[in-house]
Amino acid sequence: MSGEGMRILIVEDDPGLRFTMTDALEEKGFAVTGASSGTEAIRLLHGAPFDVVVTDLRLPGADGMEVLREARGKVPPPSVIVMTGFGSVESAVAAMKSGAEDYLTKPFPVEALFLLLDKILRLRSLEEENRELKRRILSQSRFDELIGGSKPMTDVFDLVSTVAGTDATVLILGESGTGKELVARALHRLGKRKDGPFVALNCSAIPESLFEAEIFGYEKGAFTGAERRRAGKIEQADGGTLFLDEVGEIPVSAQAKLLRVLEERSFTRLGGSETVHVDLRVISATNRRDMKDLVDEGRFRMDLFYRLDVFEIRLPPLRDRREDIPLLIENFIEKLGGGRKVSEKAMALLMDHPFPGNVRELRNVMERASILCGEGTIEPEHLPPEFLGSLHHPEGPHVPEEIIPLKDAVRRFEAEYIGKALESTGGSKARAADLLRIGRKALWERMKR
Repeated sequence: MSGEGMRILIVEDDPGLRFTMTDALEEKGFAVTGASSGTEAIRLLHGAPFDVVVTDLRLPGADGMEVLREARGKVPPPSVIVMTGFGSVESAVAAMKSGAEDYLTKPFPVEALFLLLDKILRLRSLEEENRELKRRILSQSRFDELIGGSKPMTDVFDLVSTVAGTDATVLILGESGTGKELVARALHRLGKRKDGPFVALNCSAIPESLFEAEIFGYEKGAFTGAERRRAGKIEQADGGTLFLDEVGEIPVSAQAKLLRVLEERSFTRLGGSETVHVDLRVISATNRRDMKDLVDEGRFRMDLFYRLDVFEIRLPPLRDRREDIPLLIENFIEKLGGGRKVSEKAMALLMDHPFPGNVRELRNVMERASILCGEGTIEPEHLPPEFLGSLHHPEGPHVPEEIIPLKDAVRRFEAEYIGKALESTGGSKARAADLLRIGRKALWERMKR
């Protein structure tokens, strides 16, 4: 057995045993770090990644179970072997139920530890083969409708394949139209809960007064019109995945209750007293560049943010992966049928467009162009007017013949630009406001004018 490259943390308060194990493992090529207490081990786990943690259960400071919980919370988690004294096998069994790989009863020959590490090495090798297979499948540029062969997208695929098999909460960041829900569905499909339900909730689409009833459910008589018990989204997702889109829009009044769900996997329905226990994974998404701005403004709980942001995946906008545009177009045309092609001029215009609405905008453009061109070739004239600016006005931007007051011209441009933003977000005022980098109230006032 060669332990080259494998990092091991030994947590043992007996210096003689700790040094004996360290020497034996280093002779086999393992990189070993020692800790004399659970508190020191937790500090080391915060500072560096380890492949295996070998820990005694009885330790000064934090005990071995706390070390185990801390290790299992890492992404990806190290394998954990617990050591226990003779007659304390029940404690070791409890540790294994909490995620430990195996246990050793003291005293034990060092060869017994080598056998367990060899088993872990073989399992790691098989897991790496499985991950590599998934990477190959994902590198084919698609899972579901999430498509791309560019470096930014293959990086996303690698992150998805790394975290999919864990229970870690994932926060997906990306502009509107980049495919955040597709990533969430891929995480569900590739994960351990793939046979359970996938329940999606757009947090920005639920009025604040109805949010708690929608997510937590309610009992009969909880409020006027509640004629029967109704399960909320959390309960519907039991055994599967709950996807919270636009998570930054969760009302402050509901955030503490959601934090309890993440920490204790339990909640109470609106108007009820019964504690409901659930087993689910939570994946959230937002089109904000930085959720911490909401935390700083006091609109989002810091503790909830860190619970949701255990593992972060950032989706690139389409303008940062233009090489994927031909792949996406090919996929959309294939789904629309008819064997259409795109002319070189039309493709050049598509490749130059900034696509503020990202992949969603490209899909809408291709659907429109396919309708206009029939069964033929998609030409520049089949694209929306904003794609043709440089063709129609080669000498510069169009200026209306009549000269109107500047403030009226600015207002006219503003109205057209807001309309374009709303179109690219499917009519969502909240997303349009984020896209335009203005507040919702400011957007509403401009729309009224």
